[in-house]
Amino acid sequence: MAENEQEIDVNADVTEEENDETPMERFFFHQRRALEETGKALEALLPPDFRKHGGEASREFAKGFRVLVDVTIDNLKRVSEKEDEDEEYDEEVENEEETEVKAEVDGGDGDNGNDDDEPPSTTGKTKVKVKLD
Repeated sequence: MAENEQEIDVNADVTEEENDETPMERFFFHQRRALEETGKALEALLPPDFRKHGGEASREFAKGFRVLVDVTIDNLKRVSEKEDEDEEYDEEVENEEETEVKAEVDGGDGDNGNDDDEPPSTTGKTKVKVKLD
């Protein structure tokens, strides 16, 4: 073997606890460790001030989005509450209109205006008379 090359024992760092894991779980463990070490290697290439300011920039970026999300949530809550109020108002108005229409049809005395056993009127404020040919 060349002097740069080292023989790597793949099973050297596998403990008895890891033997209980599936091969796929062990694979992901090693891949995660490799990614962590790669990150550390790249970080070591960067000057300390760059890392400091880069970290601060990331935090400020996240804070900006947090403000945006909070405002959006507040606006959605306001719109939702307004919709609920509008629905309640619409239901109240609808109930009042139904009561008024019923009172008009009844003639106000509760007997549907059928003193002479005539059918109720087919015209009125809420009904339309249509002429068919």
